[in-house]
Amino acid sequence: MSEGIIVIDDERDFLESVRRGLIGAGFRRLSLETSPCRAAEAFRRGESFDIALIDVSMPEMDGVSLLEEIKNTSPDTECIMITAVNDARVAVECLKKGAYDYLTKPVSRDDLVFAVKRALERKRLLQVLSVGKAKQRPQILNKEAFRPIVTQSEKILRLLREAELHAVSDVPVLITGESGTGKELLAKAVHRCSQRSGFPFTSINMASLTDNLFEAEFFGHTKGAFTGADKERAGFLESTHRGTLFLDEIGDLPYEFQGKLLRVLQDGEFMKLGTSVARRVDIRIIAATNTDLEVLRTKHLFRNDLYWRLKGAWLHIPPLRERKEDLFILIQSFLKEFCPDREGMGITGEAMAALSVYEFPGNIRELRSIVQAAINLADDGPLSMKSLPPYVLKAVEQEKRRKSATEEPAAERSLAHMEREYILRAYEQTGKNKLRTAKLLGIGLNTLRRKLSAYNVE
Repeated sequence: MSEGIIVIDDERDFLESVRRGLIGAGFRRLSLETSPCRAAEAFRRGESFDIALIDVSMPEMDGVSLLEEIKNTSPDTECIMITAVNDARVAVECLKKGAYDYLTKPVSRDDLVFAVKRALERKRLLQVLSVGKAKQRPQILNKEAFRPIVTQSEKILRLLREAELHAVSDVPVLITGESGTGKELLAKAVHRCSQRSGFPFTSINMASLTDNLFEAEFFGHTKGAFTGADKERAGFLESTHRGTLFLDEIGDLPYEFQGKLLRVLQDGEFMKLGTSVARRVDIRIIAATNTDLEVLRTKHLFRNDLYWRLKGAWLHIPPLRERKEDLFILIQSFLKEFCPDREGMGITGEAMAALSVYEFPGNIRELRSIVQAAINLADDGPLSMKSLPPYVLKAVEQEKRRKSATEEPAAERSLAHMEREYILRAYEQTGKNKLRTAKLLGIGLNTLRRKLSAYNVE
């Protein structure tokens, strides 16, 4: 996803100068316009831009009037005013009318790029805040990047939309969640819809790096840096240049190396083993953990400054037990993955109801393993209670007994309700084809008809 920027100025030389500066900084989707009236008309037609750079003094229409027009037709566009005269009165008027910033000519490339990036960051943060407040179901724009993440949960869809908004910037991302919730899958999705998608995505499990290996693997080494180092070697940082570095289990990073990682985040610099010459690297860091970094901070096991650096954007993935509405489509996805040639492979209502009660301590990773093992025991039929692992059945029975000890009728109704939901969902999925639904559920056609009749469904 690239940010749309429109620059409106009646001086062609200035437009070309701005174009070169922004393209050199990595911005690609640029529109240059010498006529403020044509720019206003473009916004009236519904053309969308993230940023508008507006000259204050132009013929036909002055910049302040154009600013008002843009904010009325496209209030989400962040506007930066540019003028040759440093007039505090005009600057205040522009800010009151909705401008984000005010720059005075001549504008250096660094000041220009900094102002644009800061405006984009503000726009992104406002969008992230609006995701949680919006009443309508969130819409993912880059669907292909998030296709591997199977969900119909509104909670997860909001998380994915938030991740998509963070992806367009270079802000570090911290992904938290229990083991097996799909943290690396989300990190890869963020990488795919970022401007770094054409460059490497390197995944490192920090728990697998011992103290002796960390610096050599992470930073690389020069020839002769230690015994056996007969040639120079690029580390993870150097080999991921311009890409995304995913640091899984960041909570396991030894305290003595956290400061070195912080320097990379702050300055983009590192030193290989065997040299004192600093090298620069351009990477985006996404970190993940299933431990509570707040607890590690209070115990002085994780640096405060590194924690706040990593938490530029925070994405928390809820456990599967809090998104049971995804259970059915996840099972169907795994069945297609493991049995692509067995069309109509399904799961019985009883087995589905049992899995709906199970808590899944291993989350989606555990569900995937359960489905894979159950397929082997299903004997070409649908997944049934007989094909579920004994430990799952035992846990389900314990949960039933716990509920029935105080409210047996409610527990029974709960299971019946889950079976009803599962059957009706399958019925809708097959386009209300009773024969296909019965096959998918692994039940007889007459049994399906009786159940649908009991649900008052034809």
